[in-house]
Amino acid sequence: MIRRRTVVQALALAPALPAAAQTAAPAWRPDRPVRFVVGFAAGGSTDTSARLVANGLTGLGQPVVVENRVGAAGNIGSEYVARAAPDGHTYIVASVGTHTTNQFLYPDMSFNVIRDFTPVSLVLVSGAVAVVHPSLPVQNVAELVAYAKANPGKVDIGTAGAGSTQQFAAALFEQKADVRFTHVPYRGGAPAMSDLIAGRLHLVFSPLAEAMSFITSGQVRPLGVTRQERMPALPNVPPISDTVPGYEFNSWIGIFAPARTPANIVQTMSTAIAEAVRTPAVRDRMTALGYLPVGGSAEDMANVQRRDYALMEELVRLTGARGN
Repeated sequence: MIRRRTVVQALALAPALPAAAQTAAPAWRPDRPVRFVVGFAAGGSTDTSARLVANGLTGLGQPVVVENRVGAAGNIGSEYVARAAPDGHTYIVASVGTHTTNQFLYPDMSFNVIRDFTPVSLVLVSGAVAVVHPSLPVQNVAELVAYAKANPGKVDIGTAGAGSTQQFAAALFEQKADVRFTHVPYRGGAPAMSDLIAGRLHLVFSPLAEAMSFITSGQVRPLGVTRQERMPALPNVPPISDTVPGYEFNSWIGIFAPARTPANIVQTMSTAIAEAVRTPAVRDRMTALGYLPVGGSAEDMANVQRRDYALMEELVRLTGARGN
């Protein structure tokens, strides 16, 4: 059973948050272009989110440039920013994978995702949707649980690979619902969805952006969403927690600066990012992609990271996942 241990260890590693609201500090503005580093290729969810926010940051007086430093599950980009000067001109666009899970998948990393970064803003939260092939004789989450209990190990679930958020969303469901699936890892979510549509899999916990067109076409059947509230794009699909109490699995995108970035810089960027996320163009695009725009503060980002740090440690232990 997953033990939501206290986050004392994580808190001990964490630098003190820049308390810009508590201490007076001179106003700050960048004096050259700002870089948003993304550890993944252009076109993915992290990159897309980074570019939406960057395009919305029109009030800084300097352009915001997205720079892709790809490799090692995002660790190359993260390490680059961890070693960058804390002068307000370089940030990492982070995910729950890069800034919680990787710490446990890659125990020999040369940096620490809490100690070596300063939270700036929680940009968005995203959930997944549990979708099944129409041939599976289940219409909702309760029927999926009953079917899986009657057929232990006979429900094949595809994921984006070992150590992916899809695997962890499924593992948490198995633990909470007391069922057992057969995990079929793929090299990404797209091939898993392709095999689900083809009937070679029974179930996938898919990001909404990857599943929506297939839900609309009837090629897959949605059963429940992993957030605790309904998603605007799927108003008739209930949260899994309505049937499986205590189940919740969220992903997120956030902005981090190098550790020791001054409080006035963090405050300026946090405020600017929040304003960008709340503009109709950015907000509506994020919503259309199945995300919940947040534009949260540095403290919001720190709290979410610390919570998920403990959860992901337990899920990595439970699944035995290791980074490649």
